[in-house]
Amino acid sequence: MATIHLIQQGKGGVGKSMLAAMLYQAFSHYGKTTALYDIDPTNATLAGYKEFPVNRLEIMVDGNINRRKFDKLIHDLNDLPAETHAIVDSGASSFIALGKYLVDENIPALLGENGHSVMFHAIIVGGQAMSDTVNGLRSLALAFPETPIVVWLNSHFGEIEMDDKGFEGFNIYQEFHQQFHAVISLPKTDTETTGKDLEILFAKRQSFKTAIDASQSIVVRSRLNRYWNQFLAVVEQAAIAV
Repeated sequence: MATIHLIQQGKGGVGKSMLAAMLYQAFSHYGKTTALYDIDPTNATLAGYKEFPVNRLEIMVDGNINRRKFDKLIHDLNDLPAETHAIVDSGASSFIALGKYLVDENIPALLGENGHSVMFHAIIVGGQAMSDTVNGLRSLALAFPETPIVVWLNSHFGEIEMDDKGFEGFNIYQEFHQQFHAVISLPKTDTETTGKDLEILFAKRQSFKTAIDASQSIVVRSRLNRYWNQFLAVVEQAAIAV
């Protein structure tokens, strides 16, 4: 049985490709066979990681998303060997089209009937995009009530708070918390130190290992290694690499 991780969020620029790349490295670190797919029709960020074996799926036909193109993705996912973890990075521009396809074709149930499990991953950010990301999460939870969702809290753009309440005080958490497989806070960073290190790493499309090995600064190596170990710890605690 393969586990299919679908990274879905209707808001762009919140860290979907970053999360896909980090999950791939984490699963590989834990010895898992991992398949990686980039189906973003406009910004194929994940495919830019030349170190990773990314399967790129073109879903545009004559300038429009053709939902029939998703058939190949599902076929390939269904053919994955047992114990494989598959990570699918979809772009904000394909959020609605992919979501409708998954609902119309009842894909989570279809894959489940063939012995696979499906898990959504949704990112919530702070700042002015917080409401948009919460709404994206809500649409996922409503459309797929039987499918577990991992919620990732990314405070890079600001604290995730509303009326002095953290995420677990939000209405959406009260409504759907039983559907959330885990709520994970990405490790917080100092924007001038570790935050800058990560910004450079992601801009260069590097793995953590490559960035750490390539750095000439002992301090940068230490900061990146510390962040990476913190991320591995939250992945292990959330039991998504089993």
